[in-house]
Amino acid sequence: QVQVVESGGGVVQPGGSLKLSCAASGTIDKINAMGWFRQAPGKERERVAAINIVSSGPRPSYQDSVKGRFVISGDSAKKLVTLQMNDLRPEDTAVYYCYWNVVPPILGRTFWGQGTEVTISS
Repeated sequence: QVQVVESGGGVVQPGGSLKLSCAASGTIDKINAMGWFRQAPGKERERVAAINIVSSGPRPSYQDSVKGRFVISGDSAKKLVTLQMNDLRPEDTAVYYCYWNVVPPILGRTFWGQGTEVTISS
């Protein structure tokens, strides 16, 4: 079993910054991917940023609305992924969920954190 714990949410003004952190622990032989989703009130959960571990190395990707403002960083050895969020906007308000897709099982399984709330408000 894998445990996922996020931290770093809070309330910030528009234009401000926040850094979210997420640590995974437990039985992890291999990491396939790590990243962040978010869910705003009344909306579906959407992927924000991810790092996929491919044969050529880690490959980050971003939702279009956060490109140039958010930066995802991962440390596989420490099992830590962070999301630096800059130039925050009211529409970034959401509960942010971290996930890890790991082995075992052999085909990979996704584990989620409990979520951390981010509120952008003046």
